[in-house]
Amino acid sequence: MRESEIQKQIIETLNANGCKVWRANAGTVRVGGRTIKLLPKGFPDVFGVRLTDGKFVAVEIKKPKGRVSDEQVKFRDFFKKHNVIHGIAHSPEEALEIVKEKMKNGKD
Repeated sequence: MRESEIQKQIIETLNANGCKVWRANAGTVRVGGRTIKLLPKGFPDVFGVRLTDGKFVAVEIKKPKGRVSDEQVKFRDFFKKHNVIHGIAHSPEEALEIVKEKMKNGKD
């Protein structure tokens, strides 16, 4: 399964389970001869809000053997330092655990 398919499933699962999340576009694109900067390189694939408490949620999506880039590690460290709900998910179930586990254990 492609990462984009996993991402779609994760977005649907989180949105059906107490979150409102969106796909993030990071990096740059060229449109009509112009370069447009999007979110910074390494920004998590999915981001949004946990509706129960308004906490920011960020999920990096990887295929089973996918590797985390240096830029993604920097975002992970930043989020950890600031107690943001974040994690790496390989499936919708893992993404849901990231959000629910932090809620259950008060790890926010």
